[in-house]
Amino acid sequence: MRVLVTGYNGQLGFDVVRRLESLGIECRGVDIQDFDLTQAEAVDAYIRSYAPDTVVHCAAFTAVDRAEDDRDLCFAVNVTGTENIAKTCQAIGARMMYFSTDYVFDGQGDQPFEVDAPLGATSYYGLTKALGEDKVRERVDHHFIVRISWVFGVNGHNFVKTMLRLGKEKTDLNVVADQIGSPTYTADLAILLCDMLQTDKYGTYHASNEGYCSWYDFAAAIMQEAGLNCQVHPVTSDQYPVKAERPKNSRLSKASLDAAGFARLPSWQDALKRYLKDLG
Repeated sequence: MRVLVTGYNGQLGFDVVRRLESLGIECRGVDIQDFDLTQAEAVDAYIRSYAPDTVVHCAAFTAVDRAEDDRDLCFAVNVTGTENIAKTCQAIGARMMYFSTDYVFDGQGDQPFEVDAPLGATSYYGLTKALGEDKVRERVDHHFIVRISWVFGVNGHNFVKTMLRLGKEKTDLNVVADQIGSPTYTADLAILLCDMLQTDKYGTYHASNEGYCSWYDFAAAIMQEAGLNCQVHPVTSDQYPVKAERPKNSRLSKASLDAAGFARLPSWQDALKRYLKDLG
């Protein structure tokens, strides 16, 4: 197997390459300096030159609030860029793995969303990720679509690193408590993804660490695990206005993983402990 991984400079791409290398699977991590996703000819030429049998597409426009203003760029990367990769994958007979998000759902209710639940993105970012899913399904016969949530890894920026920084700078912190989901450690996720890649169990999956919490719960756990003397206070989403609407319910059902025989990820609490050790 030869695997091309886009978005190598990001959290997930970095850990997927690291996992593939540890398994002895030939791979190459690429990013914006290698080719522009939005340019079809450049995408096609680069992928054909490497001739992978699988493309793991981690690259994406993920600045959720900025997406509301910079819609053209967000669409170009998340929809057009995804379609460009998908078309070349199909043309050369390569498989494709695409990453989507809890933001494709409307965030209502308190039950976990199944993989076939109706989509209803409330942010432009979520809409473009849903449209990206459509492009993959339309263009590539052999594909994996994996929806993930609340990602954190050793490479790049994330909520945990932000909390660690603020926890050292402040004695009090307000964090939203009415948005519920599952934090996901990219090192754990990469293990599952590389297991998937060694099968032909194509389709749509949800993958995140086990257990649910609010951002407030997550922040409090970070402070406790890191031994930081910062008091975290719960607030509502209305008290912390942002440009793009966040889903209140980001719970994702893992029934698809169970049905395919894939192992679920460890609990988010366990993942956080190991992540803080990895950060040193």
